[in-house]
Amino acid sequence: MAQIAEELFLLLVDNASGQPGLDETRRAHALAAATLLDVAYACRVRPAVDGEPAPPGTLVALAVAGPVDPLTAPAVDYIGRAPRRPGQAIKVLGRSAERRLAEHLERTGQIRRVSVRSSALRRRTSTSPTDRRRVGPARDALLAALFERRPPSAATAAIITVLHAADGLGSLLSLNDRGWRWVHARAGEIAAGSWLDESPTGLAEVNLAVTASAVRQALAELT
Repeated sequence: MAQIAEELFLLLVDNASGQPGLDETRRAHALAAATLLDVAYACRVRPAVDGEPAPPGTLVALAVAGPVDPLTAPAVDYIGRAPRRPGQAIKVLGRSAERRLAEHLERTGQIRRVSVRSSALRRRTSTSPTDRRRVGPARDALLAALFERRPPSAATAAIITVLHAADGLGSLLSLNDRGWRWVHARAGEIAAGSWLDESPTGLAEVNLAVTASAVRQALAELT
């Protein structure tokens, strides 16, 4: 399951307007970045380091036995063909990430999409979760990590990292200046990898954090 990308999508569409938060370009990049982090959490990709054949910092595929999640398969295949710079991967995967996620979540009954008339000549698609059994806990975990300094899970830390890099926390939160100072400081800590010291970690979490460092820098440069 592409937990990070799926829950980020659900958080972005969980609003009264029925329209996903963030503008189209930032949303596409954020969802592509989240998909890459799902692949990293599955230990199927990591940044190259000095001394390897691939240029340092490029994303390289790792050989892992077992089936690949259909939602992350395009990312695994794309990086498997050649090392990719994180920004390049985000832009390429961002062309289809939102569509693939929306189709999957609708097919599995987690969202509802309805075509509504926005003007005399135009229609738009309104998207909303079908219930809050998944998006509710995801939002609660994000708020607890940001405001209560509760140690975040790997998925929650990854979502916060992506939103912070994409300047997208405002799509989920409405705060005064003092609140934003707190949130940006705490989100920055998590994005920098502090969550590794706060939560039980293993190889998958370390690989996620290392990859997230490269991905968040590229995402911030694209924003």
